[in-house]
Amino acid sequence: MKKIILALLGIISLTASYGQNISDALRYSTENTQGTARFKAMSGAFGALGGDMSAVSVNPAGSALFNLSHGSLSLSNRSISNVVGYSGSSTKENKDNFDLNQIGAAFVFKNKNDASLWNKFVLSIFYEQLDNYDDNFLAAGVSSNSIGSYFTDYANGLRLDEISALTGESISDAYSNIGYDYGSRFQQAYLGYESYILEPESENDDNSAYTSNIAPGNFDQEYYYSSTGYNGKFSVNAGFQYDKNIYFGMTLNSHFIDYERITYLNEENTNIGSTVNQVDFENTLLTTGEGFSLQLGTIIKLSDAFRVGLTYDSPTWITLRDETTQFISTENDTDNTRTVVNPDVINLFQDYKIQTPAKITGSAAYIIGETGLISIDYSRKDYSKTKLKPESEIAFSQQNTLISNALKAADTFRIGGELRHQKYSFRGGYKIEQSPYSDTSVYGDLKGFSLGLGYNFGNSRIDLAYENSKRETDYQLFNAGTLGAAKINATNTHVSITLSMNL
Repeated sequence: MKKIILALLGIISLTASYGQNISDALRYSTENTQGTARFKAMSGAFGALGGDMSAVSVNPAGSALFNLSHGSLSLSNRSISNVVGYSGSSTKENKDNFDLNQIGAAFVFKNKNDASLWNKFVLSIFYEQLDNYDDNFLAAGVSSNSIGSYFTDYANGLRLDEISALTGESISDAYSNIGYDYGSRFQQAYLGYESYILEPESENDDNSAYTSNIAPGNFDQEYYYSSTGYNGKFSVNAGFQYDKNIYFGMTLNSHFIDYERITYLNEENTNIGSTVNQVDFENTLLTTGEGFSLQLGTIIKLSDAFRVGLTYDSPTWITLRDETTQFISTENDTDNTRTVVNPDVINLFQDYKIQTPAKITGSAAYIIGETGLISIDYSRKDYSKTKLKPESEIAFSQQNTLISNALKAADTFRIGGELRHQKYSFRGGYKIEQSPYSDTSVYGDLKGFSLGLGYNFGNSRIDLAYENSKRETDYQLFNAGTLGAAKINATNTHVSITLSMNL
């Protein structure tokens, strides 16, 4: 059983060493709605269409286009392939998972008063997965930069007596007390000092200058990353039809987040002068949270063939909490000694908040009678408006300034089509999501295509979809030090199946 401590200064210290930075804020601000197979097959271009449970997720007015009560359930298999370049070397890792990504129902209540222009009320309840965090990769290569720089960056400027154990104090107690009294930055320095990576200029308590016992040269490094979890929402929607051609809708969303990440670095060297020849450094992060958002939308039929839609997605207000653990060991080949620093402690940090940016979506669709349709969605989301809170905290204020400078407004374009022949439907789509970063070399645009097939049994339907998307990103191995970034070329594929029926 791991010992648990509460770091009262966690809001400040966690920002410095673990997360709550741009990449973490962006993780919870982006969405990749899994949805129904019909939705996926048309790349999510459903803002002006309605009549599909995931279309309701895009535009709340979409529920009002159901003529009969309706339910659907969707399963998907997600496969991610990461090609990782690091220090001149390349590796490839794959990961698959199978999940229930959508379930919901819409209940139609028609107005029997013929004199009223309000023809229909529709109540919908559904769950959808907005993002899947299952991922893994390996970055491996020979680098001229060492993990030692991570610990010297944190340690320099800190007093020796604030990053070392008291006489008779165990590793667990020292790590806990240092975290409780000073915060995570001091814990990182403690790990470096206790594992003999850090060498103080003097052994005096007031010493604040440190060097690394890992000598310059070349370093064989392997960095493992593995994450699991999801971002999901439970939604309640109300849709209305006014007269024959105007539809309104509103959706209230309850969000829930579960994210777990494990990283492990192995570094080895045979450099002359090194008294530390191997380092194994493991970090885990567990983030859970919940949030709230709302959506407003309308769809207008300009004619029997042509319709347009407009949707407003409010910011999502999310409350998050983090837990971390750490482990480090080092080896000295000359003395044939191994030092293990395993605090066996869970750090609990104070709750914090993220406010994601709002989004506007405009849509248009052309219905080709009973033959098929073509649909286009355009949305815009200003990621520079993402906020970490409370903003009164200096560290959060600094991160918000970085977010405002590094991120920008990003556009998303989706187009989808459907062709019907007897009971069969053939579908395809394309999407492009601009990078939210001003520097697109850090986080590239996402481009993807999709294909699908459906069969209508009359009162029920089965749909299949295949979706493929790619994005290239830089992943910073550590938030301090000089290890740099790995270049990740990620390919995501989804195979989805949906069973839907009129109730």
